Amino acid sequence: MAKIGLFYGSKRGNTADAAMTIKESFDQVEPDLVEVHNVKRIELSKMNEYEKIILGSSTWEAGQLQMHWKRAFPQMDEIDLHGKQVAVFGFGNQSEFNTTFQGGIAILSQKARERGADLVGLWPIDGYQVADCPAVEDGHFVGLALDNTNQHELTKERIQTWVQQLISEFGLG
Repeated sequence: MAKIGLFYGSKRGNTADAAMTIKESFDQVEPDLVEVHNVKRIELSKMNEYEKIILGSSTWEAGQLQMHWKRAFPQMDEIDLHGKQVAVFGFGNQSEFNTTFQGGIAILSQKARERGADLVGLWPIDGYQVADCPAVEDGHFVGLALDNTNQHELTKERIQTWVQQLISEFGLG
């Protein structure tokens, strides 16, 4: 089975922890199916090796990418994602920043689409308190929206549910 490339940026560890939980959830289907990469330590051209890609970032400031993603982001213009499935996940604080909540995944998903990707892994907005946030399209987040500040107790369950959704959308189950 083809490997899945998971690329994340993390400052405080939440996104790194989520990346490992995602990998572990996929491992229950097939061990070592997901290869995890920290964007601080690799070139994004590594994405060219995968047909299925997961991108993860927290949201900083007024809806911006995490700093390691911000530095690596220009490399995305060199990646051809045509015919590839891309899913995104991220962290944010929906109470304090409800108008920019999940801005990081909005940026990643927009760029992935610009580069030709088929976006998968949309996530329902039910259970969130958000206003007009950039990561919502047609009543869904563009990817898995996590909030360890206000809903920490839901993070693991949301990840597990999302991975099951991705298994189906990636055609793995």
